[in-house]
Amino acid sequence: MFSVALVAFMEVQMAGVAYAVDVPEQEEEQVKDLYRSLLGHGTAVLIGPDDVRREVPDSVYKVLVDILGKMQEGKAIAVVPLMQELTTKRAADIIGVSRQYLVRLLDEDKIKYHRTGTHRRIYLKDLLEYRDKRDHERHEAIRRMARQELEDGTYDTFVPFEE
Repeated sequence: MFSVALVAFMEVQMAGVAYAVDVPEQEEEQVKDLYRSLLGHGTAVLIGPDDVRREVPDSVYKVLVDILGKMQEGKAIAVVPLMQELTTKRAADIIGVSRQYLVRLLDEDKIKYHRTGTHRRIYLKDLLEYRDKRDHERHEAIRRMARQELEDGTYDTFVPFEE
């Protein structure tokens, strides 16, 4: 079994394994149309150069829809193996924190990592697990705050700024 991650970010270069794909202006509408048609229900098929129809597995279908969605939004994408090793700088960029903050997270064992010589390396899989857990905890905190505000009756109350 192999696993990949679809990562959307501005600069798409990870140790030479990823490359940027720009959608030419004349193909933008075609990409948007293809994306809209894939959002429907049912199964998809590919017709190969040998004119043989092959059904697209659901896992591949979902990746294709995600890729087209990002492309039609004008975002850069990369399909990267989950076991791709990342430097601390690259990992920090992906989750939107400073390198120093990421190193602190590593030292606190909040993200799994290993060493290559004296350098820390993080697998993309472990970084994405941390990011998903962090995002889930943030959303839960916001829900708790909103629920408390509703219970207190202050959720939709305007509080004027006091000088």
